[in-house]
Amino acid sequence: MLFNSIDFLLFLPSVFLLYWFIFKKIKSQNLFILFASYLFYGWWDWRFLFLILASTLVDYSIGLLLDKSIENKKRKYLLYTSLVFNLGLLGIFKYYDFFIDNWIYAWSEIGITMHKGSLNIILPVGISFYTFQTLSYTIDVYKKKIDPTKNFIAFASFVSFFPQLVAGPIERASNLLPQFFKKREFSYPLASSGMKLILWGFFKKIVIADNCAVFANDIFNNYQDQSGVTLALGAVYFAFQIYGDFSGYSDIAIGVARLFGFKLMRNFNYPYFSRDIAEFWRRWHISLSTWFRDYLYIPLGGSRGSKYKKVRNVLIIFIVSGFWHGANWTFITWGALNAVYFLPLLLTNRNRNNTDHVSKNSHLPSIKTIFQILVTFCLTTFAWIFFRAENMTIALDYINRMFSIQDGKNIGFNIFNAIIIIFLALEWISRKSESIQIKNKYLRYLFYIIIIQTILFYSASNKPQDFIYFQF
Repeated sequence: MLFNSIDFLLFLPSVFLLYWFIFKKIKSQNLFILFASYLFYGWWDWRFLFLILASTLVDYSIGLLLDKSIENKKRKYLLYTSLVFNLGLLGIFKYYDFFIDNWIYAWSEIGITMHKGSLNIILPVGISFYTFQTLSYTIDVYKKKIDPTKNFIAFASFVSFFPQLVAGPIERASNLLPQFFKKREFSYPLASSGMKLILWGFFKKIVIADNCAVFANDIFNNYQDQSGVTLALGAVYFAFQIYGDFSGYSDIAIGVARLFGFKLMRNFNYPYFSRDIAEFWRRWHISLSTWFRDYLYIPLGGSRGSKYKKVRNVLIIFIVSGFWHGANWTFITWGALNAVYFLPLLLTNRNRNNTDHVSKNSHLPSIKTIFQILVTFCLTTFAWIFFRAENMTIALDYINRMFSIQDGKNIGFNIFNAIIIIFLALEWISRKSESIQIKNKYLRYLFYIIIIQTILFYSASNKPQDFIYFQF
């Protein structure tokens, strides 16, 4: 079920009304959330419900067994069981074709022809998100950072919580799970802030992302006929497409959760105003970045030790992050390229230089800040070319043509470019807060009316498009 669909527009208010007016006790609310979440997820394909149920049962059971086990050896076996099961799911459903295709290609290079089997595997929506969520629960229980829950309904609701189920944020059990045991009463301020996030999220998705997709898809799909300037513009359009699409989903997810009395972690913090790549990764897809930091980077040694270990750890975490996004060499290259961007900052101890709000004491950025933001944005946008391209051949050809002097089609300035500029200005104004804050009541209502009218106009003009991160 898509957030930007008629189905969801009927689903959300129905669940909201039943949740607050019929199911008033914690147990019944949790059970209803579980039912609504499975309905939401099963809307795509009911068969995938067996996967999420299996993941829930395995990690719930392992959590209980870890609590009863004293021997370190047995506890490690239980942890490995969870790792093998969850990563095995990803391996089968997400990476099977990648490994088989590369295995066949490797043998063909030495003259041995092999044929791929007829097994066609469909990637379940959101599998990378909920497997990481349940896996972090098991790891935290193993490390005794949290106590395992004995309430299966609460745990199953935590795993399948529909607002963030298919594209995050990837929640930690330490934050979300305890909220299923607390009495929840409707809070107007919380719901109001949630509605603001939902509205802004829909604006990002329908107005910014979906329209950028039209231009980006046209340029990338016909890149051989475009000029270098147009190809560069295509990469910029995709940069705004993926930001509007993914951060828009996160805003909607966080906002919807607040309507039901839950607080999810922030997933984006104005990343395109970052002054270096290290800051960008503290602001982009925060739930995944911190997941890899806590469960992979720090256990490997983090930034401690020799320069060799520092470089090794950074390369591992970025390459694994790229591979998490998809079974394609383009994603691995995208991750490795970001590691190359990041390493000079780490090795010169400048990776923590920009941890505060950009231009926190002024309304406008300085020349130095503008330069830093532009350089960071250009580096990020260049890397997005690999993320967007279908394969490495297309990515490299696209980049070669972008930097070559050749004739081709040019795309001039259009009205939508002005909308992107206004969008950036609004984000800049609100960069120190979670969302746009307008004190004057009449101006605030006027702003909401304009945003709603713009969303309705573009939603009527374009067909609903899937969120990009559903494929991950």
